[in-house]
Amino acid sequence: MQLHVLATLAGYFFAASIAHAATSEWVGSEGGDVRIVAAKPQSDGTIPAILDIRLKPGWKTYWLEPGASGIPPQVSIDPSSGITFSGLSFPAPKAFDDGVVRYTGYDQSVAFPLSLKSETKGDLTLKGSIFLGICKDICIPVQGSFSVPLPAAQVENPLERARIDKAVSTLPQVPSDDFKVTAATFDTSDKRLRLSVTAPGVTAKAPAELFLSGPSGYGFGKPDNIVTENGVTSVEIPVRIPEKGGGLTDGSVLLVVRVGDRSMQTTLAFD
Repeated sequence: MQLHVLATLAGYFFAASIAHAATSEWVGSEGGDVRIVAAKPQSDGTIPAILDIRLKPGWKTYWLEPGASGIPPQVSIDPSSGITFSGLSFPAPKAFDDGVVRYTGYDQSVAFPLSLKSETKGDLTLKGSIFLGICKDICIPVQGSFSVPLPAAQVENPLERARIDKAVSTLPQVPSDDFKVTAATFDTSDKRLRLSVTAPGVTAKAPAELFLSGPSGYGFGKPDNIVTENGVTSVEIPVRIPEKGGGLTDGSVLLVVRVGDRSMQTTLAFD
């Protein structure tokens, strides 16, 4: 029995030693480092992967809608990879206000899941480029290319796969009975978006935090006229409309709501 256990352990450590860490090289900058981490393709062709950002103390990076001067993270996939890319997913951000500029993002290391899929069987190589901003007193553009081999016989590194799974687990949840938008209107005359959100645990002293992203050229100001009663937060958000813009349409605005450790994401349907 003891010999069997020892042999099993030896086999485990041997397998771990040959496991491939499907990661790109780190792209370094003054404020932090960036890489791609990927797992082997699943049976349906999806490829679990993340944009992994390791920030240095005091530095920040940006959300989907970064604010007036930020640079949101962008990933491009080389078509020759035989892999299609349908976007990044973002955990709920934080709001930062230095008295001059207000922006949204992250002040801790963060990972963004990538939506990747391939119809190709066999060996693959995930190739592309990264572009994003990392800031402290100034914003530094970070860009670089990556290449991640994904051989068909790849043995997954359990630590890297756990990193991917953790990133997915931090994403906002879908609306539920106790966490949802109950009303959404947009007034084109005064350019204000009005929302009511049911959220767990909200109080007048701890209202829900709202983050919005809309069509190109539109911008969303700091929420005001915030009222929280009986678990419902009502709020108004000033909207900057481009010169040739107009009303917001159903599905054109993404809303993320944060309450403590919970967050919810949905697109808006207007009343």
